[in-house]
Amino acid sequence: MKIRRKSRFASEVSTSALNDIMFFLLLFFLIISTVANPSVIKLMLPRASSAQAVSKQIITLSVTKDKKYYLNNKGVSREELEPQLTTTVAGVAEPTVLLRADQSLTIQDLVDVMQIGAKLKIKMVLATAPPGK
Repeated sequence: MKIRRKSRFASEVSTSALNDIMFFLLLFFLIISTVANPSVIKLMLPRASSAQAVSKQIITLSVTKDKKYYLNNKGVSREELEPQLTTTVAGVAEPTVLLRADQSLTIQDLVDVMQIGAKLKIKMVLATAPPGK
């Protein structure tokens, strides 16, 4: 005769440690994602009713509301803008500059920058916020 045990051992997987690990991984990735892109220039772009994508390699020129210029996220003074643009587009067959200007700038500020592009025969495209934002 076999003696039966009254209680059987049930195998169990403890997942409480996995919750801690997932929390720390989430926290790690959130912190790293905010540090990964430190050269962000905050601009309020004007709105447009339609969007158009640019497929070429582009050069970004950002102008903040206090008229600070950034060429590919590097600060440039107003006087150095034309020579820096010349050296940046050198060797590019059809240079295209994405002009990211704050919505509070006047039209004259944009025209001044676009005249530099026209003088250097550079195609300039004005960036706008996507529709619905």
